[in-house]
Amino acid sequence: MKSLLLAALLFPLPLSAQTPPPSAKRMPPAGVAIPDADRTSLTASVAALGQEIATLRTALAARPPLLARLPDVEVFHKAVDWALRYDEFFDVKQVAFAKSLLQQGTERAQQLRAGKAPWLDATGLVVRGYRSRIDGSVQPYGLVIPATFKRSDTKPRRLDVWLAGRNDKRTEIAFLAERMKGPGDFAAADAIVLHPYGRFCNATKFAGEQDVFESMAAVKRDYPTDPLRTVVWGFSMGGASAWHLATHHPGLWCAASPGAGFAETQVYTKAYDEKKEPRPWWEQVLWRWYNATDCAGNLFNVPTIAYSGELDPQKQSADLMEKAMAGEGLKLERIIGPKTAHKYEPGAKKELAARIDALAATGRAATPPEVRFTTYTLRYPECAWVRVEGMEKHWERADVRARRAADGAVQVETKNVSALILKLPGLPTAVIDGQRLVFPQSNPASELALRKAGGKWSAGAPDAAGKRPGLQGPIDDAFMDAFVFVRPTGKPLNDKVGAWAAGEFAHATKMWRDIFRGDAPVKDDTAITAADIAANNLVLWGDPSSNKVLAKLLPQLPLKWDGKTLEFRGYKLDAAHHAPILILPNPLNPRRYIVLNSGMDFRDEAYGTNALQVAKLPDWALI
Repeated sequence: MKSLLLAALLFPLPLSAQTPPPSAKRMPPAGVAIPDADRTSLTASVAALGQEIATLRTALAARPPLLARLPDVEVFHKAVDWALRYDEFFDVKQVAFAKSLLQQGTERAQQLRAGKAPWLDATGLVVRGYRSRIDGSVQPYGLVIPATFKRSDTKPRRLDVWLAGRNDKRTEIAFLAERMKGPGDFAAADAIVLHPYGRFCNATKFAGEQDVFESMAAVKRDYPTDPLRTVVWGFSMGGASAWHLATHHPGLWCAASPGAGFAETQVYTKAYDEKKEPRPWWEQVLWRWYNATDCAGNLFNVPTIAYSGELDPQKQSADLMEKAMAGEGLKLERIIGPKTAHKYEPGAKKELAARIDALAATGRAATPPEVRFTTYTLRYPECAWVRVEGMEKHWERADVRARRAADGAVQVETKNVSALILKLPGLPTAVIDGQRLVFPQSNPASELALRKAGGKWSAGAPDAAGKRPGLQGPIDDAFMDAFVFVRPTGKPLNDKVGAWAAGEFAHATKMWRDIFRGDAPVKDDTAITAADIAANNLVLWGDPSSNKVLAKLLPQLPLKWDGKTLEFRGYKLDAAHHAPILILPNPLNPRRYIVLNSGMDFRDEAYGTNALQVAKLPDWALI
């Protein structure tokens, strides 16, 4: 039990809150009416393509390489199916395009059935899809493939990741239309350009962030790309995305160029306005999850050129980052479009493209001689050959500065770090925080694990009982990987709490579809299998009476819960009027989470701005 508490609990005070009923607000907004004849025709075509996909899945089961291409068909089906199902046509002109999408999907299905996938050889604008490990949904992405590309190519090409601005009506149909219309703002002659969908309109946060990496992985499976020449950039909401990805994943990019956007939460949302009610202290702490300003020093590792229009209010993001970087002893390179509002000025755009091309031509070093890395959470643990495996105090700043000498010896300085991995083969010696460690020269390991105890460093893995990357909370972290909503089938301990849990379940499933464009996986508590437990974070709704999985786990949790009393962390509350929301390692699979009674925990205000799509709760709360 002690190890469970150490791994899961962070904040020492409970939260008392009044949770509103499920919202009627919707995103995307309601569409326009389309002619009945068109709706009837599209519905029939969607059903036919859906049936063809189902039979193809069976027919290709023994041919995995072809089966892996099925999402390239399914993206066309989903785009039109969801537009019909959720009233998401925003212009009657989209009807004709929807019909063309179904035709293209049918053609690809027929080609797959014949054992072919000719779109893999296509150049120019190509739309593809992948199936997400998070929720099993099919997600689209767009590519710009150079005219010089041939399937026989083996030389890795530069990969550009371009992140789009906000558009509340960018459903899958709208996204595919954009990706079939033109290459976008930047498309270097010999580069592959990836346009992630980002799961709609969330500034690549949470599942949107994972979408970038899942689509990158899909591209790398089919096209030779150079990991040392990968660029991240974007504009507006895409600029916010680029600030986030460059600062929190600094070891991946040879160059970054955020355009406009926002770089943090508090200033952009005017959270400190005296007319506003102050945000709870734990929420302010959790802003550090996505604030690029807090990790501005990580741009030491990423050549970054920010673009702003001189007259653009979103110029403030680069202003803030410039100040934050100056505090780290760094200078932000900037290009400012004269007399320009929220767009690229032509001359500045040309200059930016040339400078990014030069950085991409050089690329980044596979093993840079120096790494400077800052993090506040083990969700973002690494840069290049340095990986933080443990922190002394979570959500406080942790720093690593590591330098490698010509003879291979390494000098490391840390702050608020309790465990570390140096991904360097055959490391002879290291001086870490002034302590010299000598390792066998015959050591063949490709990485060296170090841990600190009693202020002294030694070789060895960190304490397995502590928080670690991928198992560090808070609640929203459970939705960064595969999860299942476990629906209760029994009678609740108390009707009022049972009704609240049912309302939260409805809200969570709706919000997941609204914000992240997927159907949350749902299974009854009586249907959960060993395979579900092995592969997923389990989100348990209800209480120990209504949810059989929760009842099974309760004796192994630091929680007492019956019809009269709820006890947790020294608090003893009336169970008729209170419920826990929390995240813990699953006792049945400590490599995965369980969550009680919560989906993503931001609420209605986040529909209006991506900057408020941030974690609201820590590792636990009593409601």
